[in-house]
Amino acid sequence: MPFAHLVVGPPGSGKSTYCDGMHQFLSAIGRKCSVVNLDPANDRTNYPCALDIRELVTLEDIMVDEELGPNGGVLYALEELEHNKEWLEQGLKGLGEDYVLFDCPGQVELFTHHSSLRNIFFRIQKLGYRVRFPVRLFTVFESQDQADVSWIYS
Repeated sequence: MPFAHLVVGPPGSGKSTYCDGMHQFLSAIGRKCSVVNLDPANDRTNYPCALDIRELVTLEDIMVDEELGPNGGVLYALEELEHNKEWLEQGLKGLGEDYVLFDCPGQVELFTHHSSLRNIFFRIQKLGYRVRFPVRLFTVFESQDQADVSWIYS
């Protein structure tokens, strides 16, 4: 039973950087690892994409064809992925028992007001993956008390 590591967090919090680092680390210790890019706005990955949502739909085409902005385009792209789940399932089958990192988009609406990404996560679990959210990525905002970071670990 393969593992799925769902990397989530707000935009700019380092999700792709984390995926790149984990890919390098797991490869260095001899563990087979693949990264799946679920963010159609992420067109500059440093890691090799085993699967990339941009092979199914591109954000630029969606924005032009559907007259949507970037956030609406990301929502639309994930709806397309949800409706074309066979594409994802076939791609994941080809990865075998690899440890799979899913680089997810960061728009909060995808988690609070929309069900496509949640449904995709459930589908991944039904395929037999042990789904984990072991990472809590965040952005530290400027404050008067920048030296005290104890709140991060609370």
